[in-house]
Amino acid sequence: MFTKIKRIYNEYPNAFKVLTLATFIDMIGTFLLFPFYSLYITEHFGVGMIEVGYLFSIFAVGNIFGGTIGGALADKYGRRAMVLIGLVVSGIGNIFLGLVNDLNIFYILAAFLGLVGSFGRPARQAMVADLLPTEQQAEGFGILRVAFNLSAVIGPLLGGLLATQSYMLLFIADAVSSIITAVIVYVVIPETKPQKQDDKPEETVIKTLIGYKEVLADWVFVLFLSVSAITVLVYMQMNSTLSVFLRDVHGFPVQIFSWLLSMNAVMVVLFQFWITRRISKYAPMKMMAFGAIFLMIGFGMYGFISEVYMFFIAMAIITVGEMIVFPIGQVVAASFAPEDKRGRYMAVYGFQWAIPNLFGVLVAGLIMEYIGPSWVWYLAGILSLISIIGFLLLHGVTKERFSKEKKPLKEELLECTVPSIE
Repeated sequence: MFTKIKRIYNEYPNAFKVLTLATFIDMIGTFLLFPFYSLYITEHFGVGMIEVGYLFSIFAVGNIFGGTIGGALADKYGRRAMVLIGLVVSGIGNIFLGLVNDLNIFYILAAFLGLVGSFGRPARQAMVADLLPTEQQAEGFGILRVAFNLSAVIGPLLGGLLATQSYMLLFIADAVSSIITAVIVYVVIPETKPQKQDDKPEETVIKTLIGYKEVLADWVFVLFLSVSAITVLVYMQMNSTLSVFLRDVHGFPVQIFSWLLSMNAVMVVLFQFWITRRISKYAPMKMMAFGAIFLMIGFGMYGFISEVYMFFIAMAIITVGEMIVFPIGQVVAASFAPEDKRGRYMAVYGFQWAIPNLFGVLVAGLIMEYIGPSWVWYLAGILSLISIIGFLLLHGVTKERFSKEKKPLKEELLECTVPSIE
């Protein structure tokens, strides 16, 4: 097994390896803090999930505008600078978030961090496409996903320990990880933006931003993102509403919740490549519909169960669903993007996460407050069913789109998947 991993590792350029390491370090800090945001705000400021929803909405607005600006600037000025700006600002800003005792000031800082801290997100995704040839991109995104989830194993466990001592330690740890990542990127990773063709004029910043019209005019891409956003709206409850629901309704301790999230990440690390290989020969939209079935079952279960072991079973089912839906979705999105618009396509791709954050947690808080906590999970099941239908309808549309590519997407996925590790 380790021989295969080493062989796969050696096939990639050093810059991609460093980018993977940097992502791992940065995401440890993210997973130290992010899953505990809801618990921190409700406890520190003495408020409910509605106020938590306001925070996530503010973050989402910043992410939308920040990602949009950052994606355009990444295509104009390069990926590296945008990544560095996002890391440094988010790192320093999180220290100030931990020091604030006024909720309104907290919201203002969150808006700024959501905006500037998001500059680097589309640039980092574009870096993967820049560094790797087409036949390695699916595998490359899969490797980043494993690094992401390795950090998700460590982050919540360490975060749970720190949270029992002081929530401020979470903000400090996240800041340290961001600054370390920025140093690595600055010292080691070169600029990856493709060179402009000599016969093409240099775009102005305004023209680069106007270029988003072409991305949004790609109606098949936009339709795909719209259906994907429904699955994100459901999935995002795992790192926002679920912790408060389990604590307030079932008396679930913070430390045990961190184990629940870490189990999710361990499953992804162990089984992501195995699952990807086995589904790669099938049509991607059909597989995304199949994965959404697991999301429907897993999230829906939380509305009916009360035993601790059942919470872990439901999370395991959810994890299977996310291992099918999200890696395929990322590769599909990347396949839509022309080389000179990768930053902007990846910025718009990020909307499927940012837009649900505008209202998803807030609406969940209103439902918990005025209808009943379990209704969050009933509705999650219903929304998952809608996404299943949407992906199945998209199958016919995207099949025609992908048939125009040099290589059918499912063949690319199959060829790019890491060999089975058994």
